[in-house]
Amino acid sequence: MGRDMKQVIILGSTGSIGTQALEVIRDNPSMFSVVGLSCGSKIEKIYEQIQEFKPSIVAVSDYEAGMRLKKLLAGSTGVKLLIGEDAQRDIAKEDCDIVLNSLMGMRGLLPTLAAIDAGHDIALANKETLVAGGALVMAAVKNNGIKLLPVDSEHSAIFQSLQGNNGNPIKKILLTASGGPFRGYSLEKLKGVTPEDALKHPNWTMGQKITIDSATMMNKGLEVIEAKWLFDVDIDDIEVLVHPQSILHSAVEFHDTAVIGQMGTPDMKVPISYALGYPNRINSDAMSIDFFGRASNLTFEKPDLNVFKCLALAIDSSKRGGTYPAVMNGANEVLVDLFLKKAIGFTDIQEIIEKVINLHAESGLLASEEELTLEKVLSADKWAREQAVEIAKGGEK
Repeated sequence: MGRDMKQVIILGSTGSIGTQALEVIRDNPSMFSVVGLSCGSKIEKIYEQIQEFKPSIVAVSDYEAGMRLKKLLAGSTGVKLLIGEDAQRDIAKEDCDIVLNSLMGMRGLLPTLAAIDAGHDIALANKETLVAGGALVMAAVKNNGIKLLPVDSEHSAIFQSLQGNNGNPIKKILLTASGGPFRGYSLEKLKGVTPEDALKHPNWTMGQKITIDSATMMNKGLEVIEAKWLFDVDIDDIEVLVHPQSILHSAVEFHDTAVIGQMGTPDMKVPISYALGYPNRINSDAMSIDFFGRASNLTFEKPDLNVFKCLALAIDSSKRGGTYPAVMNGANEVLVDLFLKKAIGFTDIQEIIEKVINLHAESGLLASEEELTLEKVLSADKWAREQAVEIAKGGEK
């Protein structure tokens, strides 16, 4: 758009990625201007952000919370407030240079498509967008000629490793995983873990849902599917490496067997700043790698798919294609929530997801990749959530 400063809209500005993105912007005031912020219901937090960053538009998806914010903003001039279930989608269409989508879960899909249709570049931290609707999203990206820049540390690492590659084909993507807090556990031991245990990630500070996904290794399954779409590779050409130190964030192997990867300390502000500043790199306050300390002994292991079944279920759903990934993702979202509420056990998550996936073939909602539409993705997602809750309550037929 020919502007000196990048105009940024942040979807999910009160969450972990959103708040870190605002830290990056705060540290680089001459490079970025915040034109829009959005949240679900964290009104006090977003009100503070409005006071500091002075966006021209704000979206709140929870109606009651939005009305409370409206009262707080009474008398404030120049702030347009969107409230309700369409607010996230509508703010994504507003004039800007880049939309950072850090919404959690399937609710990020419609705003992603809205931003693409509006011709905005996207910094994507909402992996469920590509898991459930990858074919639709990538077709829209191509049709609108926008940049889809990954924010997940692993996909940012792959993206960075491909810079200057001149289009040479990829032999294999090496996707790293920390292994989470339960690396090395048996299936029997895994059955007894609590939400408190699962929320203690050894390396990363993240939101609750993604932290539980990391503990089940579903997060890595979602990332495998995301990588398939982002980098146009076959699912069989993505290898997961359990790397407990979280120093190598991922790598690419080329056909001459050369492996190029990106390393760094576990700090999400680095991939956030790379996506926001692309193609330029931004000064960072992240710690440099201590090659004689934490990085002096880097190790790699194969994931145990018999214990951490979520990773295998995600890969399988991607191979089946069509609406299967949306079903797998929808079931997972509600089951993680039930686990956090202590309504189900930890291993119930993977067991119920498997049941829901197996039921999908007879659901009448199954659609192939060629038949996929937004409506079919949304219907499959809704059906999967209902099935997962029913099974969790003991209502399985």
